[in-house]
Amino acid sequence: MSYLEYRVRTVPTGFRKILYFNWGLLLLILAAAAVGFIMLFSVAGGSMTPWADPQIKRFLIGLIGMFIIAMIPIWFWRNVSGVAYLMSLGLLVFVELFGTTGMGAQRWIDLGFMRLQPSEFAKITLVMVMAAYYDWLPADRVSKPLWVIIPVILILVPVALVLKQPDLGTSLLLLIAGATVMFVAGLHWAYFATVIAAGVGAIFAVFQSRGTDWQLLKDYQYRRIDTFLDPASDPLGAGYHITQSKIALGSGGWAGRGFMQGTQTRLNFLPEKHTDFIFTTIAEEFGFVGGISLLVIYVLIVLFCLASAMKTRDRFSSILIIGIAMTFFLFFAVNMSMVMGLAPVVGVPLPLVSYGGSAMLVLLGAFGLVQSAHIHRPRGVSK
Repeated sequence: MSYLEYRVRTVPTGFRKILYFNWGLLLLILAAAAVGFIMLFSVAGGSMTPWADPQIKRFLIGLIGMFIIAMIPIWFWRNVSGVAYLMSLGLLVFVELFGTTGMGAQRWIDLGFMRLQPSEFAKITLVMVMAAYYDWLPADRVSKPLWVIIPVILILVPVALVLKQPDLGTSLLLLIAGATVMFVAGLHWAYFATVIAAGVGAIFAVFQSRGTDWQLLKDYQYRRIDTFLDPASDPLGAGYHITQSKIALGSGGWAGRGFMQGTQTRLNFLPEKHTDFIFTTIAEEFGFVGGISLLVIYVLIVLFCLASAMKTRDRFSSILIIGIAMTFFLFFAVNMSMVMGLAPVVGVPLPLVSYGGSAMLVLLGAFGLVQSAHIHRPRGVSK
C-alpha cells in the first residue's frame, strides 16, 4: 500500500468521498457551463438579464444537487431506479392532462419560477431502470426473447408519451439511449439488425402516409423534413431557421467576428439564439476555433465518463455511466448536426450551454450519478 493510498483510506468517510470525487470531470462541466454563461451574456447584448443570470443561479442549484447525489452510495440509486422511472412516467401523464402548451407542443409543467419538462427526467430514469434490470438479469438470459420484451416495453412507454406531446427529437433520443443500454448489456446483434430493417420500413411508411387519413407525423414535422432536405425551397418560412444558421456559421470563418460582434445574432436574424441555435452564435463570434474548442470539451466529458465506467467492477454502475455518457453525446451531436443542416431541426438543446432549467438540472443530476458510481466503486488495495 502506497503512502497516498494509506492516507486516503485512513481519512474519515465523508472526506474520503471528496478525495475520490472525479475532479477532472467536474472541471470540464464547469468549462462547458462557463461557455454558456458567456454566450447568454452576449446574445442579450451585454446584459446578465434575461438569460445569463437565471442560468447561473440554476447551475449553482444543480451543482449542489450533483454533490448531494454523488455523496449517496450508488446502491441506493440502483434500489430507487424503478420508483424514479415510474415517477417520470407519472409526470409525463400529468403533462398530457394538465401541461402548459408552448410553440404548438404540450411539454411543460408550470411551477411559477420555472417550467419543468418531464421528458428530460425520462431520459435519465430510463437509463437507470434499464441498468438496474440488466444488473439483476443473469448474462445468459440477456438475449432470450422473453427477457428482451421487458426492456423494450420500458423504452416504448415513455417514447409513446413523449410522442403525444409531440416531441419527436426527445422520443428519438429515448429510443437510441435505450438501445445503447441494451447493446452494452450484451444483447445479440440480430435484434439490432431486425430493428434497423424495421426502421427503414418505418421511414418509408412515414413518407407514404403523408397527406393520407393515416398520416404518421404532424404537418410541422413533415415541414421540418422538407426543410432539412431543401432549406432553400422556403427560405423565409420553414427554411428560415436553418438558412440563417448556415449564414452565421459561414460568416464566423476560422477565428470569428469577435465577442458580441456577430451580425446575425446582434441584428436578430438568428432565431432561438439563446436556446437551440446557441452553437451558431458561438461559431459566428469565435469561428471554427471556438466551435471545435467546445466540441473538445464535450468529447473529453464523454471520455472521462467512459474511463470511469471501465474502472468500475459493478455492472449497474458501468451500464449506468455508459448510458448517461451516450445520452450526453446524443444531446450535443444532434444539436450541432441540426444547426449545421446535417439533421432535421428537432428542438434538442446544446447541453450545459443552451438556456433552460430542466435540461441543465437533470443533466447535472445525471453527472451526480456518474460521480456516485465513481466515488463508491470497489477499490482493492494490496498491502
